[in-house]
Amino acid sequence: MKTVYIGLGGNIANEHGTPKAHLQNAVSAFQESAHFKNVAVSSFYSSKAYGVTDQPDFINAVLKADTDLAPIELLDFCQSLENHAGRVRLRHWGERCLDVDVLLYGDKNIENERLTVPHKELTLRNFVVIPMLELDHDLAVNGQPLKELVAASDWGGLELL
Repeated sequence: MKTVYIGLGGNIANEHGTPKAHLQNAVSAFQESAHFKNVAVSSFYSSKAYGVTDQPDFINAVLKADTDLAPIELLDFCQSLENHAGRVRLRHWGERCLDVDVLLYGDKNIENERLTVPHKELTLRNFVVIPMLELDHDLAVNGQPLKELVAASDWGGLELL
């Protein structure tokens, strides 16, 4: 079993639900799957859009779990949740009903055409780092303690829901 961190986010509603409902449904899918144990989820946060800013605010959270899935199987599971929620990819970093990203997979570094772990720009995103620290205050990414990163940054725009 590997400990994984999964980023959850969404900012638009569709016929399948609201962004908050999509996140809650994704959490339930992890909890109900036999492939995951010790599922924990951070608080939900509201954040400004990252990259492409002409869109609604996001609701974000991070999920931590132990899994027996291989990295690509985990990615497939995450993408199946997005598809089930009715995600349509209109533009890079654009609005979406549900985004489910593999942030960390144990201590592995993975880089292939489908998956990069640790997730690119993870340490630049307060809507990822803050919830991750909520789940593990001593977490480090590539040897960098996240709590030191947070202490050295002024990250406004993130609101606890």
